[in-house]
Amino acid sequence: MTDWESYLASFDGEPGYLDWAAFGPLAPSVRAEVHADAELLGSGRPSGIDLVSDHAREARDLLAQLLGTTAEQVALQPSTTYGIMQALYGLAGGVLVSRGEFPSLTVAASRAANALGSIEVQWLEPEGGYVTPDAVRDALTDDTTALAVSLVDFRTGYRADLTALREVIGDRLLIVDAVQGFGVVEADWASADVVCGNGYKWLRAGRGTGFAWFGDRALERIAPVLSGFSGVDGDLPVDTVPQPAASAQAFTVAGPDHLAFARLATALRDVLDVGVAAIESELVARSGDVMYFAERYEIPVITPAEAERRAGIVALAPAPQDAAPLAASLANHGIAVTARSGLVRVAPHVGTGADTLRLFGDALAAFSSARVW
Repeated sequence: MTDWESYLASFDGEPGYLDWAAFGPLAPSVRAEVHADAELLGSGRPSGIDLVSDHAREARDLLAQLLGTTAEQVALQPSTTYGIMQALYGLAGGVLVSRGEFPSLTVAASRAANALGSIEVQWLEPEGGYVTPDAVRDALTDDTTALAVSLVDFRTGYRADLTALREVIGDRLLIVDAVQGFGVVEADWASADVVCGNGYKWLRAGRGTGFAWFGDRALERIAPVLSGFSGVDGDLPVDTVPQPAASAQAFTVAGPDHLAFARLATALRDVLDVGVAAIESELVARSGDVMYFAERYEIPVITPAEAERRAGIVALAPAPQDAAPLAASLANHGIAVTARSGLVRVAPHVGTGADTLRLFGDALAAFSSARVW
């Protein structure tokens, strides 16, 4: 069996799961790692504790490999939001954020502005919710110092063009919430200054597996306001308060959860074994399958049709009177999705098989036959 065949076979859940943008059921390799590490920590032996602790270093190394950077620029975090808050609280000037972004960005930006008074939130209201280069260009001001954006929008499934956004904003900072695409689509990470993510969705590593990458420009311009005792060089700082580390370690508060990052390291190895390019190709194809069924049963889709502008999220936008019946039909057919604010978010993964797609098609057919035109 090839690495790719093994990877596909690792999606061993029951048919019907199309909610990977909400939560990724743990991979078999991750589940096995959890049990093994729990046994090591249960022994009380220093060698076992050290072995589990080393997974944090391993996770940073693997993240750096996927990001094309060095481990010194990667900080482990409890979640995506922790990394975003580390970045936003240390800024000064205007921060451009779409009102339609996931609350990890909008709430953190507002809280930072209210608490510190050093930043001003510049609200962007792009057409259709797409944070396009043109929308950003029209909203920029002389006071704008940073743009905060999702790589893949949680609501519409739109994938941002980081390269084009960099060209538009020039030397300003580009802060990216990558949770809906990291490890499953290729991106121009070098165009960003901060990249934050989490392994509990598409990476199948469970919660508590967040991270943040801070590039050179970010390390120069963002103050480590929320830096804790782990954010210093050397051993535990006792009887002294040293300056924050010069590396991304400054943007941490306390020691990492080694069990969590054992899970993350395992999931990242799975991704690196097959390659992000291969995963992206299959994932875009699966989201295309979802769009095919939606079109077949005349259900509007707001996710871009262009393959390069989407990832795994497909947002269905039924008429207001159809949203609840559509969600009910999907649930009745054993399909797990997210229904929110009149949209039905369908999120397959590369291991989504024909049986799940068949159930999805049956659910749409049943909804369509009962729909009143």
